[in-house]
Amino acid sequence: MASTSPVFLRLMANAVAVANHAGNIIREVMSKGDLGIVEKGVNDPQTEADRRAQQCIIGNLNKKFPLMSIIGEEDLAQETDVELVSDLDKEVLNLQCPEELRNVTEEDFVVWVDPLDGTAEYTEGMLDHVTVLIGIAHKNRPVGGVIHQPYYNYKNDKAGLGRTMWGIPGIGVGGFKPLPPPEGKRLVVTTRSHMTPVVQQALEALKPDEILRVGGAGYKVMLLMEGHATAYVFASPGCKKWDTCAPEAILTAMGGRLTDIHGTPYSYASTEMHPNKRGVLAAAKSDDHKWFVENIPDEVKQLVKGS
Repeated sequence: MASTSPVFLRLMANAVAVANHAGNIIREVMSKGDLGIVEKGVNDPQTEADRRAQQCIIGNLNKKFPLMSIIGEEDLAQETDVELVSDLDKEVLNLQCPEELRNVTEEDFVVWVDPLDGTAEYTEGMLDHVTVLIGIAHKNRPVGGVIHQPYYNYKNDKAGLGRTMWGIPGIGVGGFKPLPPPEGKRLVVTTRSHMTPVVQQALEALKPDEILRVGGAGYKVMLLMEGHATAYVFASPGCKKWDTCAPEAILTAMGGRLTDIHGTPYSYASTEMHPNKRGVLAAAKSDDHKWFVENIPDEVKQLVKGS
């Protein structure tokens, strides 16, 4: 069955399986107690879990889709002897493939990988903020996304540990139940650790009822997906393409939007610069997204307009 399925569905089914395996690696490293932390820059740690999870994800996808462009967050020489993950997610493999992707070959996809989003939170024990992100792009746009949350339910010993969510625009989502944000309230999620005067100015202008400050782009978007926040607002160039490709695909699949703060979509071509220089604005409802685009001050937009 797998060999006759469209490349896209095989790629998505592999991405779900390998994200699950990366989650196992992340938990294993934490359980050992020595995270092997290396500081890449100011407030930008890298751990053994980041390195091993990326080797696992990219190594497996490279072996199965050798002609495909894969871009990972960590600047690592790819190992050739990674453990092969033979599982495929059967639910995803048996989905109806979007017609426009049915005959697309592997060299026409680009995959953006953040092996451990929320590394700072991981090192500080804020484990529910940690995610694995695998986004798939075609013709510059996200067409599939996988978010694995390795520590979902980690405070509840009776519940299953970890979960994986996915989304395919035009087909739907899996692994979670999309919920709308509370009616009549404006709940904004933003950065926990990269606050700037411009980010603060944007937030104050929007007059939110509540501001949620959390780590990791994946976790922020998950709060939108499950109705805990109205919008994700980050008027700063700090985010990268591997942070937003997978979340954008899932949000789009459930009727939401993710763009820069001007309302313009990002391109996920392999030749693009990695930083999202014009900030990030996301909402689970397209009407909410439109309101936030219109109400972010022009002064802020001029300060976050990229190059």
